[in-house]
Amino acid sequence: MRIIAGKAKGHRLKAPKRTATRPATDLVRGAIFSILETIADDWSQVLDLFSGSGALGIEALSRGAERVDFVEHNRRCCDIIKQNLEKTRLTEQAHVYCCSVAKALSFLDKEYNIILMDPPYSDSSIGDLITQLATSKLVGTNSVVVVTHSPHLHLDSTYAALNLIKEHRHGDSYIAIYRKEREP
Repeated sequence: MRIIAGKAKGHRLKAPKRTATRPATDLVRGAIFSILETIADDWSQVLDLFSGSGALGIEALSRGAERVDFVEHNRRCCDIIKQNLEKTRLTEQAHVYCCSVAKALSFLDKEYNIILMDPPYSDSSIGDLITQLATSKLVGTNSVVVVTHSPHLHLDSTYAALNLIKEHRHGDSYIAIYRKEREP
């Protein structure tokens, strides 16, 4: 696994071994960022939920994000994210929260421009977390929410004020892009 583009391009990232973590492939990450480059205007604040190795958030930093907050519940994965940030020299632009996504959604209190979610494919309750996220103050009118998921898991086209604007399949992964409904 490596960084695809930007200032940290080519850096190899460490991935957790013997965990349920399934890092997004280079192909899927490339597709996500190709889509984001066409629809996201502001990359100042990025939130990476279910961070695993931190590959998605580090890719965002490499491509120009000003700041990324990582949320991961597995302590070993949190340590690997920190190592990957040090290796890519991006530590100063990041913060790692080692807790569950549900807990992080309860205490994070700023609006993010891009929210990346790469949950475990076996987690069938992800829709509930998307709803919780959609009704939180973390999602603003210009926020873009990216959710990767299994083709065997159906996601709704709407979660509270979040509406599906694009969906792409890449191998055994779907990429769903949501945006908050703009107020009249």
